[in-house]
Amino acid sequence: MQKLSFDRGWRFRLGDPPATHWQDPNDAGWRTVDLPHDWSIELERLPDAPSQASGGYFQMGRGCYRKTFEASPDWAGKHVSVEFEGVYMNAEVWLNGNLLGRHPYGYTTFTCDLTPHLKPAEDNVLLVTVDNDCQLNSRWYSGSGIYRHVWLLVASPVHVAHWGTYVTTPDVTSKRATVRAEVTVANESDMDENATLLCHVVTPEGLVLDTAERQITIGAGQRESVTAELAVPSPMLWSPETPHLYQLETELAQRGKVIDMETTAFGIRTLRFDPEVGFLLNGQETKLRGGCVHHDNGVMGAEAHDRSEERKVELHKASGYNAIRCAHNPPSPAFLDACDRLGILVIDEAFDCWREGKNPYDYHVAFPDWWQRDLDSMLYRDRNHPSIVIWSIGNEIGERNGSSDGTWWARTLADHVHAVDPTRPVTAAICTVGADADWPTTDSVFAALDIGGYNYQERQYRADHTRHPQRLMAGTESTAGEAFEHWMSVEQLPYVIGDFVWTSMDYLGEAGIGRVYYDPELKSFLGEYPWHQANCGDLDLCGFKRPQSYYRDILWSAGSPLYIAVHDPGPGDAEPKLTYWGWPDVWPNWTWPGHEGETFKVDVYAACDKVELRLNGQSLGVQPTGPSERFISTFAVPYQPGALHAIGYRDEDVVAEHEIHTVGSPVGIRLTPDRSDLTADGGDLSFVTVEVVDRAGRVNPQADNTIYFTVLGEGTLAAVGSGDPKSTESYRGHHRSVYRGRCLAVVRTTVAPGPIILRAMADGLDVAEVELQAMA
Repeated sequence: MQKLSFDRGWRFRLGDPPATHWQDPNDAGWRTVDLPHDWSIELERLPDAPSQASGGYFQMGRGCYRKTFEASPDWAGKHVSVEFEGVYMNAEVWLNGNLLGRHPYGYTTFTCDLTPHLKPAEDNVLLVTVDNDCQLNSRWYSGSGIYRHVWLLVASPVHVAHWGTYVTTPDVTSKRATVRAEVTVANESDMDENATLLCHVVTPEGLVLDTAERQITIGAGQRESVTAELAVPSPMLWSPETPHLYQLETELAQRGKVIDMETTAFGIRTLRFDPEVGFLLNGQETKLRGGCVHHDNGVMGAEAHDRSEERKVELHKASGYNAIRCAHNPPSPAFLDACDRLGILVIDEAFDCWREGKNPYDYHVAFPDWWQRDLDSMLYRDRNHPSIVIWSIGNEIGERNGSSDGTWWARTLADHVHAVDPTRPVTAAICTVGADADWPTTDSVFAALDIGGYNYQERQYRADHTRHPQRLMAGTESTAGEAFEHWMSVEQLPYVIGDFVWTSMDYLGEAGIGRVYYDPELKSFLGEYPWHQANCGDLDLCGFKRPQSYYRDILWSAGSPLYIAVHDPGPGDAEPKLTYWGWPDVWPNWTWPGHEGETFKVDVYAACDKVELRLNGQSLGVQPTGPSERFISTFAVPYQPGALHAIGYRDEDVVAEHEIHTVGSPVGIRLTPDRSDLTADGGDLSFVTVEVVDRAGRVNPQADNTIYFTVLGEGTLAAVGSGDPKSTESYRGHHRSVYRGRCLAVVRTTVAPGPIILRAMADGLDVAEVELQAMA
């Protein structure tokens, strides 16, 4: 089937379409947008926004998209449909005044058949209305609109069915792997048809290893599935360390002519889950160093551009993660493609609720009628991704204690997953139902699962293992503040296969869930306006590492074994307090003008026996830092400008050092793009780190300058942002204040090749420029 990008040249209007839209299709007042598109990230945040703190005080509402296109003569006699990877939410799709269908869930892919109402050789008008007006319908920032890709699918009457290819590797040894291809062929014609199906296994280098041929007869309006087994000698196994990808090339022919072709990427790997040995990937014990992530892309809002999804995976790999839990819905295909390509293990999750809702207008209103269609969308779309090792049927569902037929629903959903894909286990993330004494009421739902998902329940592991010795467990959510306890349990208990922190990367919405506060008591679960970021990620909204990420490096032995974290003195004499998801307000900053002589609390994270701290060469003492100290030593340090130097010892030998300095006044701006060579396809991105520096080129952590951006050449400024969880600035403006010396600018290509220059200016600072190149 031919898959054509349908992203460019849409017209958008905020609000409902005019009542006379079909009679008078004048869209002069509509603006042109290219997809993916999130209108909420463009709008002003308001203290009284109906989305409230859960939605980050962003405006949602209703909107409509319209695309006018001509049906190609080549489409005559073919089947034409449109695929939406994700629309948030309550989408209606119309073609030439004909309703094609509705789709309530904002996170699953769906298709609509255009064929019956398509006008050949004429203009056709596709209208999509999106209703995100009823709030609250999410517990985090959802975004609004057609925020993922749209594709036009053109197929001959006889073709490989949509998501009709299923590749598994049932037998794998070092000498040989069996690749089983199950291919479903659809016949949209009104007569029986014969066809020849050819399947080729192709190596990552493009070498054809094996071919299978099958003859097939498909009844009119019917579907038929055929299975072929192919061999791969000396297979290269897929893993996070070696993410080798093979391809299954499928050809469908009639009367000697190829009428359809498909290419499916897959990996060869073995999965074994056992409570006595844990999780074995390719026969090797593997502990999941995991993080939970929402679907948004930080400063880009909900827009799922391929590069922003890929960058999210790259950032996780660079920070030592080998696994991601998609919370709490199926991610974009681009995200999973990146996990396949770069090597990240995935828990693919379907729902945040079943019949018992958490908000008045969330998915519970659609679940009874739509659960199977949406679950199938996730399973059939995603089942060929080697990165996916576990399916999840829900997160903290209200029925976890068996209420509202929860036991029946857990079994029904798990059985359905196993029927569609028997190669992977099923989990669900379960949190407490109240007092610890009530925890055993979750047993009936856990019994439906292959792996018990524990949200913040590390204290239950050992007791539950005594009650249920065959139960395999995973920490599906944990906090940074309890990282030590959770990871020690993973290392010590074979039946606990991993831990997933909430969250590995910060996100919009659930405003201030991980904040530091100075009131005597926590007055609200979430933060008041202008809080709009969760502020609980190991990585901040821009992808910059926060102190807890360096602490996790030490737990995982994945990075530097030493890190200096200075506590912010805060306002006045008030004692700082943390929410449950919070981390102390610390940063590697020894630039505190006006605080000379004041005593600062300084933590040193260290995977050493002991740590010595020195200020300007003068020793401030030695502290133990091992498991009994949770790898953190604390010093009281009187502030004076200069250098703060930490030295880590093991068996009296120096094994690590870390030093931070007092930096000079800001004089310039440094621009560092993550990529300089881009593709001129209208959607490629470069994420440019913006830093305010002193004359020695050191970032000034106290800088809060407002940076003004200009883009020249074949590019546009797609977004600006910072890790400031309370900033009131727009993510779509042309200026941004740095937060602790840094912010982020995102440059997007046009469709024309050529140079792109990003220029950054600020009062009192030298102008900075960086040149990118967009290539055809």
